[in-house]
Amino acid sequence: MSDAYKQAGVDIDAGNALVEAIKPLARSTARSGSDAGLGGFGALFDLRAAGYQDPLLVATTDGVGTKLKVAILANRHDTVGIDLVAMCVNDLVVQGAEPLLFLDYYATGKLDVAAGRDIVAGIAEGCRQAGCALVGGETAEMPGMYSEGDYDLAGFSVGAVERQHALTGSAVQAGDVVLGLASTGVHSNGYSLVRKLVEKSGLGYDSACPWDESKTLGEALLTPTRIYVKSTLKAVRAGTVRAMAHITGGGLIENIPRVLPDGLGVVLDASTWTLPPVFSWLMKTGGIAPYEMARTFNVGLGMVVVVPADKAQDAIDILREGGETVYTVGTVTALKDGEARVTVNGMDAAWTA
Repeated sequence: MSDAYKQAGVDIDAGNALVEAIKPLARSTARSGSDAGLGGFGALFDLRAAGYQDPLLVATTDGVGTKLKVAILANRHDTVGIDLVAMCVNDLVVQGAEPLLFLDYYATGKLDVAAGRDIVAGIAEGCRQAGCALVGGETAEMPGMYSEGDYDLAGFSVGAVERQHALTGSAVQAGDVVLGLASTGVHSNGYSLVRKLVEKSGLGYDSACPWDESKTLGEALLTPTRIYVKSTLKAVRAGTVRAMAHITGGGLIENIPRVLPDGLGVVLDASTWTLPPVFSWLMKTGGIAPYEMARTFNVGLGMVVVVPADKAQDAIDILREGGETVYTVGTVTALKDGEARVTVNGMDAAWTA
């Protein structure tokens, strides 16, 4: 029967080989509360062993999107797993939650054990950066569902936060300070547009990167999403944070309002942070207006942190000690009739010079 299944396009032996190849990767992510073993039908996690007394569970799921097409065309698969973890755990931490466990779903038309191991190695690296355990997942070989070489990834993460430390945004007040944490580039959103602009430029993913000739364009665009978990958790637990927004699809304009109470907005100053050169190239190549950039991409700020004015310096110190590049980018204001929830001043001057 297994030979018949193999003739139909599903290789059980390859699947078993991949499981064996990734077991050490999963073990490398073990943490208190979990043994990070693979092979069972489910995974147990002991919240008491992880030190929680009155926890709320927080769960997220996400994918990497069409950035995967760049990885496939560039034939480089060792970074998209970091992106997968980042997109989930950065969404957890904005609610004050510590990521505890992670599961992945990897689907392809024909299983490539080497590529699969590279993908899971990236997932394991992301889990180590976030401090969560890779406790399992699913590998699905589905001939006829995907074109040759194509695959898709989805991730699922569960975290916990002590009830009294959960961030809901309700504590945000006018006069609070808005901090921005530097991104590593495009992260994992907007790649349908990015790929169109690469096509328009006439460059290949193996061409020299226009803003960094030490890399190919594919390597530069595959720079993984930054994981902000450990640094921001320290700031949260020190009582210096009122809200955080993970800047994903929709950019600054759409994501920041998700953590603001009604009647409040933010005013940002685009001159206060550095626009990474990849965004300058995208703007120039596509003739994209600054406002549309801020509504599509993170434009250099992968995480926004709202802090009380009298604790702003404490938060900055903690975040910088955690390895973040921190910018003071704006303030929370009371909205007047007709005002936008997010105003970004100085974009034309700062980003098109």
